[in-house]
Amino acid sequence: MISAVHTLIYSDDALATRAFLRDVLQWPHVEDVGSEPGWLIFNTGPGELGVHPTSGEEGQGSYSAPRAHQISLMCDDVEATVAELTERGAEFTGEVSDSGFGLTIMMKLPGADDLLLYQPKHKTAYDL
Repeated sequence: MISAVHTLIYSDDALATRAFLRDVLQWPHVEDVGSEPGWLIFNTGPGELGVHPTSGEEGQGSYSAPRAHQISLMCDDVEATVAELTERGAEFTGEVSDSGFGLTIMMKLPGADDLLLYQPKHKTAYDL
């Protein structure tokens, strides 16, 4: 019934964001010829979807977060991926850190908000 999930990035500089996805991440793409030139639609590869609660108890405290959607990129070796993407021109905020669910770092995305890059510690569903 459902054939795919289509995610969107809203960008202040769509051409720069698309160029980053095309040139730095090297994602395969098609051009939507019915739109303005350079309107690319990317194959993001395997994916998975998680649903996180907006509030709850954890350890000795509670947590709360606003309702939102987030795009995260997963990899098998975050250090090697950061090194390779840095060589292609990617920039990162901070250092790789252990966030419990995985080893994480924020990657700058031209014209848009940063993306989370992480090496998961949890079981993955994208290869089912």
